[in-house]
Amino acid sequence: MRKFRRLGICAAAILAGVVLPFSYVQAEEEDNKEVREAGIMTERQLGIKALPDSGEAARFTYQSGLDFEYPDAVRGIYVTGPSAGGAKMEELTKLVEDTELNAMVIDIKEDHGNITFEPEEGSPYAEVAEPFIDDPRAMLEELESKGIYPIARVVVFKDSLLAEKRPDLSFTENGQVWKNGKGESFVNPFMEEVWEYNVELAKQAAELGFEEIQYDYVRFPEGFGEREDILTYGQGKYADLEMDHVQKRVQAVTDFVEYAKGELKAYDVDVSVDIFGYAATIPEAPNIGQNFSKISSNVDVISSMIYPSHWGSYFGIAKPDEEPYRLIDEYAKVENEVLGKLEDKPTSRPWLQDFEAPWLYSGATKQYGKAEVEAQIKALNENGIDEFLLWNAGNNYTSNVDYTPMN
Repeated sequence: MRKFRRLGICAAAILAGVVLPFSYVQAEEEDNKEVREAGIMTERQLGIKALPDSGEAARFTYQSGLDFEYPDAVRGIYVTGPSAGGAKMEELTKLVEDTELNAMVIDIKEDHGNITFEPEEGSPYAEVAEPFIDDPRAMLEELESKGIYPIARVVVFKDSLLAEKRPDLSFTENGQVWKNGKGESFVNPFMEEVWEYNVELAKQAAELGFEEIQYDYVRFPEGFGEREDILTYGQGKYADLEMDHVQKRVQAVTDFVEYAKGELKAYDVDVSVDIFGYAATIPEAPNIGQNFSKISSNVDVISSMIYPSHWGSYFGIAKPDEEPYRLIDEYAKVENEVLGKLEDKPTSRPWLQDFEAPWLYSGATKQYGKAEVEAQIKALNENGIDEFLLWNAGNNYTSNVDYTPMN
């Protein structure tokens, strides 16, 4: 959906009781954040319950009271909770104001399961709140005044806090919640209670005034197919389906995306999903359950994470990190072909690289500056893809970049 004005009326009766993107890597590199200890949450506090039966779409549209115009093409940056709630927000806002950038993807639920603002009293998310953003509504009003399009990032199935509190919603090994090599845990995409937990938070973000919900980590853990036999976990309604384990994973991930979009219809927000870049180049990613075409068919925006540093030798390019233009150009051709086959294709808005990848080099690291960022954007634009997002985990973006190099 593309919104040049918010339509509809506030349907309080409908909403009664509702309080409430890392790319493919050769080594599948992710941010190295330490796992923070979870607060004790009771089952009552979590507020997780069985999903209700789907009914007819709401006749009215929730109106947040804010009015954002969808840009000519979204050109955005990633903003962490600490940045959004701290002094760095002024610097980032000025960057967007002073350039052809026009959007921010702001963490609302981050990689360990914390939410980045203080929820209402009694909220099931109170125990996982790290309120970096003191007043999210005031922040959004400021963005509205400056014409900056706000996108709420919600990390879904990577959630160490919920996994530790509810092992039955996670994966266990020898009676303990399973952790990956970085000490991070995932919750189980087969469990519909997890779906609702994340979607109800997305609804709260929409009520605050965000124009779009971007779901990240919409997948099983990396390499899941290689360890599924040694882990204990439920399959919920998927247990009795007559399909192999790969197809069950694909079905669960796709169903979540369809459910999430359906639940947000009454909020007049776009729904986007971050997805591994390589998923567009194969029928489906078997370990993690991502089928590019099926996910794309259920969202308004698809954001492939195509950082050149996060590919092995691909498209005949031995070292993609050293050839950003060529990597993005080759990828864009493949994506266009895949999306072109869909009856109702989403907007393509890939994640691009604005950071260095020292883990790839034993000597001097390839530097990413103005030329490298512009090369990636140019490659997209030449393939008819006008929207993009820039990733830098520390929110330190290259200066003096021409974000519309084709103009």
